[in-house]
Amino acid sequence: MAEVIDSNRAKTLSVGVEPDIRMWHACAIGILTVWLYWPVIISLTGQWWHDPNWSHGFLVFAFSLFLLWKKRSQLAAIPARPSWAGLAVIAGALLTLTVGTLGAELFLSRSSIVLLLAGFLIFFHGWLRFRALLFPWLLLFLMIPIPAIVFSQITLPLQLLASRLASLSLTLLGIPVLREGNVLKLPVMSLAVAEACSGIRSLLSLGTLAVIYGYLSESRLAGRVFLLIAAIPIAVVANGSRILVTGVLVQYWNPEAAEGFFHNFSGWVMFVFSLLMLVALHRVMQRLWPYKDSAEGQEN
Repeated sequence: MAEVIDSNRAKTLSVGVEPDIRMWHACAIGILTVWLYWPVIISLTGQWWHDPNWSHGFLVFAFSLFLLWKKRSQLAAIPARPSWAGLAVIAGALLTLTVGTLGAELFLSRSSIVLLLAGFLIFFHGWLRFRALLFPWLLLFLMIPIPAIVFSQITLPLQLLASRLASLSLTLLGIPVLREGNVLKLPVMSLAVAEACSGIRSLLSLGTLAVIYGYLSESRLAGRVFLLIAAIPIAVVANGSRILVTGVLVQYWNPEAAEGFFHNFSGWVMFVFSLLMLVALHRVMQRLWPYKDSAEGQEN
């Protein structure tokens, strides 16, 4: 009888100690990770705060945490099967951090944070749980600013496209305009479609919101991809419309409409308008392409 009691007591102690050991391991790894990535984290959050093109990074991070919280019951039902393959992913993440730091490439060093999270998930929880968290993990890449050289390669064509759309629209409205590259010469003044007016900001933000909106309101993968692709022309058209409205107001009302409060306010108005266009397009898509059954409509 004494041996049975002792064995039960040992089991109780082991059950109580194991979570503490895991907690200490998690705390130690968390502290080490923050110490190692602190400069990268400060730089990344600083760019979110100061660069309007990437301010949606806060939203992406918060939404990923929300999805993690939402899937907590599903994760608890999945058995944890730690895999040594996670160590290879962790090593790859640390190598990416080293290359990015030595090469002064922020995109690599910042992306290594996301890769490191994948390594931790696989090593401590296994592939099944990582698969359940695949979407919120992939979503984290949207909060990483793309390399400057890629950013400039996207921005310039958008500037020229917005200039062409605005020039054509103003001509159709009877306003004489001469376009020289990204400069629109109106009778009263010239409008320069600068990098900030290229539409890259609204394109990045609307694309991110399209991914989030599609995940929450559309269960079909093809529908989600369609919304993401549709966000591109919607953002371009909305930005061209903004320049068109500015040109009309400059020509017939007040040249100061091209700068200051109205210029900034019109950007917010057009972004809200483009978001409403995306929602309206989704409603049309649902009417033209209805769900086959209620189960498909409720799937997430």
